[in-house]
Amino acid sequence: MKSLVYLAMPYSIGNHEVNVCQSILVADRLLELGCIPFNPLLFHFWDVISPKPKEVWMEIDKAILRRCDILLRMGGESEGADEEVELAKELGIRVCYSIEELKRYEG
Repeated sequence: MKSLVYLAMPYSIGNHEVNVCQSILVADRLLELGCIPFNPLLFHFWDVISPKPKEVWMEIDKAILRRCDILLRMGGESEGADEEVELAKELGIRVCYSIEELKRYEG
């Protein structure tokens, strides 16, 4: 069975569109590895059309994270991603800090 991988990386710091583009490239790599990626940064597009407070997005993100097998924390400063890492650890969800580390675990 393919692992459902939650992608945690910066969104708010820096250019939102650049961060979303980078997250899509990482999600593509996960897909190529045979994983099922979940990319919460894609909510950017929903937020552009129908803005919500950050707390709403974090509530949705954390609900989905609870159903994932692995959290992949990509580099860069992010309070939200750090909160998601802590939740994953509390829930016993494996946390990886690079695609290489995830590949070793998945391999």
